Amino acid sequence: MSSNRIRIAKDKAELVKSLTLSDNKSGPFQTYADVIAFAAALGNKRKKRSPLGEISKREPGSIDVDIFVSRGYDLAIKLIAIAETKNPQILSHLDGELETKRLQIFEEYANGGLEILREEFRGAADYTDRLLLFLIAERDDRERSNEEFDLSKFLF
Repeated sequence: MSSNRIRIAKDKAELVKSLTLSDNKSGPFQTYADVIAFAAALGNKRKKRSPLGEISKREPGSIDVDIFVSRGYDLAIKLIAIAETKNPQILSHLDGELETKRLQIFEEYANGGLEILREEFRGAADYTDRLLLFLIAERDDRERSNEEFDLSKFLF
C-alpha cells in the first residue's frame, strides 16, 4: 500500500481544508486523512459512491496511504472495498490492480461522503457545530429505526 495515494476531487478540496485544524481556524478534524476517512464511511453508509472527476493538485493534494495506515484507517479501506465487491480477493497485496481498485472504491465513497457533507453544511458558518448536529440526527434516526413500538411510553 505504501506507493499509492488517496486522491481528492478538486471541487471538494476547499471543503476538506475547511474541516481541518489550521493556524487561524478550528475544524472538527485534525488531518485531511481524518476528513477523508469520515467521508468514506459516510458515503458507504449512505450508498453514495461518486467518481472523482478532476483531481486536486494544490492543498490538499493526494494523501499517501501510509498516513491512513498510521492512523488505523487501512482497516476501513479494506472493509469498504470488501463490502462493495463481496470478493475477499480485493484484499490481496500481491496484485497491484486489486490494490488500485480498493483505493479507488475508498476514494469514490469519500467523494460521495463529501458531497453529502457539502449539502449538510450549505450556509453554515461553523462546520463543527453543524457536524455535531448532523451526528446527533444520525444517531437519533438509527435509534428510532431500531426501536419497536412501545405503548409503555404513553403511561404516566
